[in-house]
Amino acid sequence: MTVAKYEEGLTDNLRDLCARVHTGRYRPQPVRRVYIPKADGGKRPLGVPALEDKIVQSAVAEVLSAVYEADFLGFSYGFRPGRNPHMALDALHTAIMSQHVNWVLDADIRSFFDSVDHEWLLRMLAHRIADPRILRLIGLWLRAGVFESGEKQETDRGTPQGAGISPLLANIFLHYILDLWTHQWRRRRARGRIVIVRYADDFVMGFESKADAQEMLLALKARLAGFGLTLHEDKTRLIEFGRFAAVSRQQRGERRPETFAFLGFTHYCGRTRDGRFIVKHKTEGKRLTRKLTALRQEVWRFMHAPLAMQHEWLTAVLRGHYGPMADRTTIRRSTASTAKCVGPGCAV
Repeated sequence: MTVAKYEEGLTDNLRDLCARVHTGRYRPQPVRRVYIPKADGGKRPLGVPALEDKIVQSAVAEVLSAVYEADFLGFSYGFRPGRNPHMALDALHTAIMSQHVNWVLDADIRSFFDSVDHEWLLRMLAHRIADPRILRLIGLWLRAGVFESGEKQETDRGTPQGAGISPLLANIFLHYILDLWTHQWRRRRARGRIVIVRYADDFVMGFESKADAQEMLLALKARLAGFGLTLHEDKTRLIEFGRFAAVSRQQRGERRPETFAFLGFTHYCGRTRDGRFIVKHKTEGKRLTRKLTALRQEVWRFMHAPLAMQHEWLTAVLRGHYGPMADRTTIRRSTASTAKCVGPGCAV
């Protein structure tokens, strides 16, 4: 069913859909699975729900979002209203610059969206949501299966990326298994300061103490394993990083601290023009190479176009590249006053 076809009888279609949802006759269709290329050469599975399923999921997500926004912690930035990746990057920058961060844990959960345990997720939802109709709808979507190569396949784990409800369900799942647990762990077990910033299933932790960092890494692996999740070994690293790490490594005659990647940017220790320490970031090398290759192909395609058209297109490309940097500077200035916040609503 296309949007144009559905709009021909929009009022009647929506009334019928609403009636089926309230009477329990609504049944979601299997999600059509497609694949898009990943940076490492693999393929990422995406789910394309049917039109009516998108409509109902959007309505349920709007209701649930209003409920859980009161519960989510401040260091969670992914897929939340009024928040974006630039805010997560600036929160990380402010935390490292203002706190005693000597070690950084750059973590990534392996195949998170494909590994979410349905039973655990529904139990977590039932802890906050009492309406059985909402819980039933979410259960139907989780068990709807996928349609691939002309065949329906049953699913017992995961939330399909591409479905409107998936980002919120992922945030709820991580809120219980990671955010609340981490917040309690750093209050009860940590000997030094700990900061954290999370965007979806990518998160970065900063530690004052190496012992805290090593203990957290072991505890985190055990915590995730209890819910059927694992850390991506190639993308999870514990590195010495920060203002004091840079000084101590220089005194030991070692190279400057290693770098780490977060939300498409490589973060590294640098110096300002007057010699002060600063955390800098630049576009990840692999991403930049891929983008430049794609731009080179586009330039060849435009080579016979009028010069004014080429100039307009290249100008738009450059605005898109430099615009977010200006936005981050503005956000950083506006949030600088919250750097000393130490409550659950802050990265620190």
